[in-house]
Amino acid sequence: MNVLKPNLKATVITLLEKGLSQREINRKTGINRKTIRRYAQLHHRAIFEETESSIYPTLEGVDTGSSVLPVQNPPPRPPALENPPKNGSACEPHRKWIEEQLRLGRNAMAIYQDLVELFAFTHQYNSVKRFVRRLKKKDPRQFDRLEFLPGEEAQVDYGTGAPTLHDSGKHRRPRLFVMVLKYSGRAFRKVVWKSSKETWCRLHEEAFRYFGGCPGYVALDNLKEGVIKPDIYDPELNTLYAAMLSHYDVAADPARVKDPNRKGTVENGVKYTQNTALKGRKFDCIDAQNDWLMHWEKRWAAPRIHGRAKRQVEEMFQEEKPCLLPLPLSPFVYFRQEIRTVYDDGTIQLDNCYYAANPAPLYSQVVVRVYDKEIEILDPQRMEVIRRHPKGRMPGSLLMEPRDRIFNPSRQTDRLLARAEAIGPHTFSLCETWFTEEGRSGQRRMYGLINLVRHYPARYVEKAAELAKANGLKSSKALRRMVERMADDEKKTEQLTQNHPLIRPGEDYAVFWNQHAAGGSSRPIVTESRVKLSQVWEQASWLEVIRVFDLEVDPKRSRRDDEIWIKSPFTHEEKASMHVSLSENIFKDFSSGKGGGIMQFCREMLLQKGREMTMSEVARWMVKEGIATANHPKSLVKQQQFPVAVERPNISVT
Repeated sequence: MNVLKPNLKATVITLLEKGLSQREINRKTGINRKTIRRYAQLHHRAIFEETESSIYPTLEGVDTGSSVLPVQNPPPRPPALENPPKNGSACEPHRKWIEEQLRLGRNAMAIYQDLVELFAFTHQYNSVKRFVRRLKKKDPRQFDRLEFLPGEEAQVDYGTGAPTLHDSGKHRRPRLFVMVLKYSGRAFRKVVWKSSKETWCRLHEEAFRYFGGCPGYVALDNLKEGVIKPDIYDPELNTLYAAMLSHYDVAADPARVKDPNRKGTVENGVKYTQNTALKGRKFDCIDAQNDWLMHWEKRWAAPRIHGRAKRQVEEMFQEEKPCLLPLPLSPFVYFRQEIRTVYDDGTIQLDNCYYAANPAPLYSQVVVRVYDKEIEILDPQRMEVIRRHPKGRMPGSLLMEPRDRIFNPSRQTDRLLARAEAIGPHTFSLCETWFTEEGRSGQRRMYGLINLVRHYPARYVEKAAELAKANGLKSSKALRRMVERMADDEKKTEQLTQNHPLIRPGEDYAVFWNQHAAGGSSRPIVTESRVKLSQVWEQASWLEVIRVFDLEVDPKRSRRDDEIWIKSPFTHEEKASMHVSLSENIFKDFSSGKGGGIMQFCREMLLQKGREMTMSEVARWMVKEGIATANHPKSLVKQQQFPVAVERPNISVT
């Protein structure tokens, strides 16, 4: 025991008498607790002896040498001290309440504050802190000793290999793959620069071939190469990894998150490889490190005595090897899996090529597995293969059978059907039948049939469509020949009649006959009617025609002085579509397709008003209305400027 100076001794005794604990005295004075405890014992003993001497005084008159002692009653127990030593904690009466607060996750300071507020606790915070620390003390964690049958389980994990010279010229640490058989402890080790889903699977395959068989289960971490979504009850494995394990008839058993003890064998195997085989070594290439790992496993790791089993690893592996599952005859075929959406034409796009996805619904998503030479399209719900195609070789190639083609009426098809309906019901019905039966091939014939109206009247096309529908004709050439024959027949019929704009009236021929028969002269005689027609043509004025028929002129569209653009009186379109040449006295209506000279225009306008006339009658009418006069000779036509027409009050100009 340390001997204290008198002043320190007096200080310790004074603090003990005041009831302070030994911890408080140690904190206040800095004296060792063992020394304080020893002085407390001496102090208590001195108090006890002093109390005992006052109760039992020395007996006077009794010979000390005499063996006879006075008979006395047994001494009473010494009275209790005013401040007995504190062996227990001041928090002991509140143990149950404090344990409940600890289960709620509260700390010692919060518990101390509530003790003061609720239970009038008079002791210091340190007393509560010591009591809480003692309650929080946990027992050592107990681990189960996992035992498995031979060939039942293998454990895999990644680690870090030794520094190796990289292609960049620097030494880097590759990834170390380790697979350990749980029963025997035999391991497969290999280092790789980069890890991926395919690399992870190929390392498993190499390990299975190295062992000469497959285990029943593989315990692994929740790394992305193996597990996409960790879950205690139903973890989601990587698609490629699950397919590879299924090929080898092996089941995966992912460990819980942050629970490496489930696969402690491979965890220790990685540390054992790093600390024993690779510690302090450098390699010039990754192949050299792999060769060294194979040599070290065969020379040192396999012949070692297993620390727990107390048996040689190689000997246990020979017992386990017959229990491993046999390897399949063919290796696993690797693929790349993607998600694609089915287009409106029933195809999917993959690597700039198109593949038919029928019977997958339009705009639905399908799973696509890409192999070296072919692709598979799977249903995402059942994961069943619905189509297989060879891989396209050229960008933009389409792999689709004729039965897979889907013909959706496009805007162009709708436009063609609308034009066919405008021609007539038989034309529309025939075009609709062609497109329904043949698709795009029939659509080509639809163009040929509808475009006939550019050169022939619509009634001929409608009649030809009716005949083709009744006789089952599908040739566009045959329909064209039918329409041409109808037009030729109508021309021949018109040649037999006298009522035509190009045929002279009968009175002209009568005058010609009378003159020749009377005079007998061989000089050609020009008839009055003939002279009148030519003069009317030359002397007619378009400005007078515009005034008489109240036509609307578009001055903004004219680009030359000898032309006028007029709104068509035949189709009544808002935009001016009829072109008039003042120098030639001809017109062309682009909306209705009509055209000709000024006399033909007047005849057409009169026909619209119900007045059917011959060309001679039209000429006389034009002279009567002032359209053709001597004031408008052809030599002065070029002087007819358009602004002159604007000044006329009766002409409507837009």
